[in-house]
Amino acid sequence: MPAIPTAPAHARPLLVARRHRLPVSSSPLLTGRAGLLARPRAALMSAQARPPVAPPAHPTYDLKAVIALALAEDAGDRGDVSCLATIPSDVEAEATFIAKANGVIAGISLADMIFNQVDPSLKVEWFEADGNYVHKGLQFGKVYGCARSIIVAERVVLNFMQRMSGIATLTKAMSDAARPACILETRKTAPGLRLVDKWAVLIGGGKNHRLGLFDMVMIKDNHISVAGGIANALRSVDEFLEKEKLTLPVEVETRTIEEVKDVLKYAAENRTSLTRIMLDNMVVPLSNGDVDVSMLKEAVHLINGRFETEASGNVTIDTVKKIGETGVTFISSGALTHSVKALDISLKIDTELALQVGRRTNRA
Repeated sequence: MPAIPTAPAHARPLLVARRHRLPVSSSPLLTGRAGLLARPRAALMSAQARPPVAPPAHPTYDLKAVIALALAEDAGDRGDVSCLATIPSDVEAEATFIAKANGVIAGISLADMIFNQVDPSLKVEWFEADGNYVHKGLQFGKVYGCARSIIVAERVVLNFMQRMSGIATLTKAMSDAARPACILETRKTAPGLRLVDKWAVLIGGGKNHRLGLFDMVMIKDNHISVAGGIANALRSVDEFLEKEKLTLPVEVETRTIEEVKDVLKYAAENRTSLTRIMLDNMVVPLSNGDVDVSMLKEAVHLINGRFETEASGNVTIDTVKKIGETGVTFISSGALTHSVKALDISLKIDTELALQVGRRTNRA
């Protein structure tokens, strides 16, 4: 990726030469030591109230490389020609994060990584933490330093944050409705963004399903078909884990009550590593928009706590409460990540104008 230009200053509002950084007149922040903007105490407490949510641990995923790729596809072979043409290298600016919709904010920790990767001299202040609820028009963070660096990082930061916040917002709504069941995502994530998408689910209050093909044995319909039945598939898994001396969670997919009974029969007659039974498409949609969960309830009753249970299929924000009331341990939803609606967020240097336009378009 081409080197990012490092920071004659024009006397425009919000843009000043490095030796004369000025606070924004409309900012609620106070000027602190070393010319940096100090957060009000209330904002500081808000941002620190929630401990940071760590990303899932993956043995090969390189988050810095993902960030570098996102920056490189933007920079191409010339860098930001718009910045090079319009902004002198020694001009500094202050930009404000503004929520343009209500939702759960996510991606703050990742944004810090991106800004640092673009330009370690940039200073970032947050007034909210990952997982906090933000409302339309809220100013929830600031970044200040080299104007070119801020603008180079802007779109990459927002692309990640908007997607993650959309995932976290839906996860939070579904998690609240599903209790006492726990909400899981699936592997239906954006290619290359597996860890980022699953991180957003954690921030939204959900839990992670398997990260990939390596950290859980998941016997699905195609495995069962090739193996010649559920009992054969389970037996092969138990033999493989014993031979390889591996200890991994094991889940098997069932689609009918008969398959649930076959699993329970195998488990009663054999020592098995099985830990969870997936109850797939046992939530039946009705013509009136409701769902019939009687098959799911029957399956949960048959299993009777001997294994974890996971409901999958026909899971929406409208159906998840009824599914959660059946007694299942987990509810998995691919829609959390494959059909995400991004949360609208902007990063603006001219905050007052941005808010004026936002109010005009009902987005502030």
